[in-house]
Amino acid sequence: MNKIFRRIFKSGSKTYYYSSFFFPPHVKEDVFKLYSFVRTADDFVDTIPQQRDEFYKFKEEYRRSLNGEETGNLVIDGFREVMVKRELEPSWVDSFLGSMEADLYISSYETMESLRKYLHGSAEVIGLMMAKILDLPVESFGSAMMLGRAMQFVNFIRDIDEDLWLGRNYFPKKDFITCNFDSLRPEDSRKNPDGFRRFVHKQLDMFYAWQMEAEKGFKYIPKRYLIPIKTASEMYKWTAKVIGDDPFIIYEKKVKPSIPRIVVTVGKNTVFT
Repeated sequence: MNKIFRRIFKSGSKTYYYSSFFFPPHVKEDVFKLYSFVRTADDFVDTIPQQRDEFYKFKEEYRRSLNGEETGNLVIDGFREVMVKRELEPSWVDSFLGSMEADLYISSYETMESLRKYLHGSAEVIGLMMAKILDLPVESFGSAMMLGRAMQFVNFIRDIDEDLWLGRNYFPKKDFITCNFDSLRPEDSRKNPDGFRRFVHKQLDMFYAWQMEAEKGFKYIPKRYLIPIKTASEMYKWTAKVIGDDPFIIYEKKVKPSIPRIVVTVGKNTVFT
């Protein structure tokens, strides 16, 4: 496997990266190419200043690749090979790129309905692509989308402080009103600690509900594929628990499982799955 795919994937998500190492080689290569593509696009919009020109160039090169053109961009050409081999729907990629483009222009979401559209493109379609790469039955697709959504939502909660730096808020305004809470800025959260805790726990409750729905689809996943997926899933639940125990930790550090924790969880799942 090309070391560029390894580097991009590893820099983006250690949880996904180390969990994915336990897929069979022919699957692992395609997973690395998929996540290199989505991570590269995401990195263009998650910087200050945002790399708008680079994002649109990337998007245009991807469009050219759809016509069978070799773009010379290893990430795009590698992903295009996966699209063809695994029969990924171009509409899924369009939705993904649409959500990434939204990050260039949209900084907050008024309603859960508008956020759900973003979540579909940024996470649910990745679940669908993974389901196709793993050759799962269509009956699993709903759960695959739900798992992507749940994991992305934990990222939103974990990255509240980082997203503030980027000028973004991924939580519907209604939730602020319900929790009698006005702002996620650290100084405001500390002035209203009870409101902040209620707010974070409300978001975590949503994650757990989506996660439970997602896990209903694990029955469709063969054991050799379920081990890394279950491991990543459990690491996100661990992240949610740590934040739930002390919501203010998000202002102190980025909550992520250690590499030894991931590896130990893989071993446990290998034995007991």
